[in-house]
Amino acid sequence: MSLLAFETVLTTPNPEYTIIWLHGLGADGHDFVSLVPELQLPSKLGIKFIFPHAPVRAVTLNNGMQMRAWYDLLSLDRGKTADETDVLKTVTQIYALIDQEIGSGRAADKIILAGFSQGGVIALHAGLRYPKRLAGIMALSTYLPFEENVFKQMSNTQKGLDIFAAHGAHDPVIPVLSWQDYVPKLKAQGFVVDAYEYPMEHSLCMEEIKAISKWLQKVFTPVG
Repeated sequence: MSLLAFETVLTTPNPEYTIIWLHGLGADGHDFVSLVPELQLPSKLGIKFIFPHAPVRAVTLNNGMQMRAWYDLLSLDRGKTADETDVLKTVTQIYALIDQEIGSGRAADKIILAGFSQGGVIALHAGLRYPKRLAGIMALSTYLPFEENVFKQMSNTQKGLDIFAAHGAHDPVIPVLSWQDYVPKLKAQGFVVDAYEYPMEHSLCMEEIKAISKWLQKVFTPVG
């Protein structure tokens, strides 16, 4: 299996932390690159941002149109959006990115998995199952399919993990009901969830970007 192609942004020449940030359906790894300066992170917080490109594939819900997708979107029905095997195949690709970072000397607990929409689904599935303790998971405008299996298979090392979960109250793509459903279940599993609902659609807003920055500074403790 070849490593996914990705874009990289460094906030300092020798960053101490890594964020692997997954885009949504039909976008690509460039989608959130411009967001990095908007986070206005302190200069002493050195972060390596990795923005992978999902493979191009046919998407059933979009009449088989070829586009970048982390998994085939089968339906808008909350219980039938995807095939779990398809999702888990992508999870292994994200593991390869994490493993590469660890192999380069980055400790697992200095790595955050982040994702928007489809990317958020993968971030949750990969992060909760990963065998080494991560720093946290960021789930943006997303949902959690196959939750029973996720909780059965999740790694005990991730217990109590920090999770940022945000959603738009007026999201027409993934209804806020999905966020209202999975956040309490994560909390019930003992995760430390910072949950935010914003008056927006399927996007990010400035208030959310500020909250992400604050959360990152809490989870990543700067040196010095």
